[in-house]
Amino acid sequence: MRTKQLDRPFLVIVAILILAGFFLFSSASLGLLTREGIRFSSIMFNQIVFGLLFGLIAMFFTSRIHYLNYRKYAFYIFLASLVLTSLVFVPFLGFEHGGAKRWIELGGMTFQPAEFLKLGFIIYLAAWLASIKKMVSTLKLGFLPIIGMLAITGIILLLQPDMGTFLVISIIAMTMYFIAGAKWNHFLSLGLLGVAGLSTVAFLKPYLWQRITTFLHPNIDVLGAGYQIKQSLIAIGSGQIFGRGFGKSIQKFNYLPEPIGDSIFAVTAEEWGFVGCVLLISLFLVFAYRGLHISAKSDSDFGRLLVVGIVILIVSQSFMNMASMLGIFPLTGDPLLFVSQGGTALMFTLLEVGIILNVSKYMKRI
Repeated sequence: MRTKQLDRPFLVIVAILILAGFFLFSSASLGLLTREGIRFSSIMFNQIVFGLLFGLIAMFFTSRIHYLNYRKYAFYIFLASLVLTSLVFVPFLGFEHGGAKRWIELGGMTFQPAEFLKLGFIIYLAAWLASIKKMVSTLKLGFLPIIGMLAITGIILLLQPDMGTFLVISIIAMTMYFIAGAKWNHFLSLGLLGVAGLSTVAFLKPYLWQRITTFLHPNIDVLGAGYQIKQSLIAIGSGQIFGRGFGKSIQKFNYLPEPIGDSIFAVTAEEWGFVGCVLLISLFLVFAYRGLHISAKSDSDFGRLLVVGIVILIVSQSFMNMASMLGIFPLTGDPLLFVSQGGTALMFTLLEVGIILNVSKYMKRI
């Protein structure tokens, strides 16, 4: 039996994540008031309007658009995402920050097109895998096209450079390929090629190699390359069991780089302790469980793969961020979704949640 009702448990989980994320973001951003009151106002405005408000509007519309429409235009969506991401290289349009050219600036506002690229890649790969069905296990129609998609995407991202996004897309591709029915030898070959490719790029790019050596030996340069992870671990450790309390982080004052961006999990751990971190991680795990439940009950292969891709995107990116702050994964620069500063990331996350909610309308219910 099928009903056209949104999956309410999943919607409740998303609502809790939105509220928790905004609460944690507000708590972490209070430090800006004492130093940069105007910047605090502009950051909160961008997060609320361009992230939360526009994101909720996008979620509302995508939850009402039948997900099979994306399959019809999958190639054009992917192509548009590649073109848009390539615009970061256009002079006077691409915006550079921290040595990376990942943003487009229009009218004083910045936009990170790689967020669109992630979704475009998922939609096209889901459409491709669903169209070839059992032939996904073949070399010609399964393995080689995925290598081609990853190669094209990788060239654009690594030129920016944006290793974090490419790593997330690679994880998504491998997961979707496996779920679609890939042969074990093809799946393992894809993984080995990915490791070899990323290792080669890391070796050729000094800043990436430095991140890996810092991850393996964080105490070598605690005032330089290892500064962020050192300060992050201090923040996490000082939070102890229950944390210092709302807005009371010390490390966010002139110690932690990007305290409301990449390092926000460290600030969260300091202010809300071990208990707060466990609750946040649990929310993402419940989100993944319910999302994969919707995927398993989907009424089409495309819907099943589409939801898997989006769930893996949101959860893997968030866990990579938390793991890097704990020192158990190299720093990637990816945000903690629902929590970190970044209107584009939050808006696209909610847009993607709307797609999952639409798929849930047509899932099989017994």
